Amino acid sequence: MMFGTTDKPAVASDLIKDGSERTFMADVIEPSRTVPVIVDFWAPWCGPCKTLGPALEAAVTAAKGAVRMVKINVDENQGLAGQLRIQSIPTVYAFFNGQPVDGFQGAVPGSEIKAFIDRLAKMGGGVPDGGLAEALEAAEQMLEEGAAADAAETFAAILEEEPENAAAYGGMIRTYIAIGDLDQADAFAAAAPEKIATSKEIEAARAQIELARQAAKAGPVDDLRAALSRDPANRQTMFDLATAQHASGDIEGAVNTLLDLFKLDREWNNGAARAQLFTIFDALKPQDPIVLAGRRRLSSMIFA
Repeated sequence: MMFGTTDKPAVASDLIKDGSERTFMADVIEPSRTVPVIVDFWAPWCGPCKTLGPALEAAVTAAKGAVRMVKINVDENQGLAGQLRIQSIPTVYAFFNGQPVDGFQGAVPGSEIKAFIDRLAKMGGGVPDGGLAEALEAAEQMLEEGAAADAAETFAAILEEEPENAAAYGGMIRTYIAIGDLDQADAFAAAAPEKIATSKEIEAARAQIELARQAAKAGPVDDLRAALSRDPANRQTMFDLATAQHASGDIEGAVNTLLDLFKLDREWNNGAARAQLFTIFDALKPQDPIVLAGRRRLSSMIFA
């Protein structure tokens, strides 16, 4: 699966192409109305061209679609070279909105090439994300609606393009949780690239794995409520009730029960209530109202 305004994103073969006088309008002028297009005028016998060309191609590829490049062999397109008054090579022109906007002659250092590409990318609006943001949003919606398989396919496609996309990686872990494959979720989390292994998205997914494993062992909420009514100060029953509440989807109820337990005995079982609260908070979005209210109440107890 690929993303963007077309069926596939701009990859190197689309970003860099050989052009001619016949295709100049289609290859340069028309595309330049949406993205800056660099035109590299070169010839096989030109020594500096052999250095500049590959350096330009590398910089264009690194820009990930913010600019494009068309290579024109002046020996094969002398009419076009004459129209554009190309007097020496290599000569590089940049077109945007159908007009030449920048350029230079001769081989230049890599720093100048980067600055040239950066200017053009900024002119065109910066590096696009190829539709990944929209794809992430769609995958999250699929997961929320219970279409875990479709969400997994989309998250996987995003990771093919950006292996270190923390949001997609965390999303993939959560799809395994959604289908009940906690072992695979654990394995995928353990294999997270080092750069994103401690990101908030993956830490949240790890917290969800832990909560899912607890949910598998949770007892019936009604039975635990009845047991607690008979022994209101039973710490273990309060903790078990919170686990069962969370497993049933009553996250706010679970948080409140754990807060009650913390208020009753903050040191019980090595601070288990507080630790469980942080696990629940980590599994939710930071601005979730349950998290905000729970953290406020917990802080008031800690600093009372």
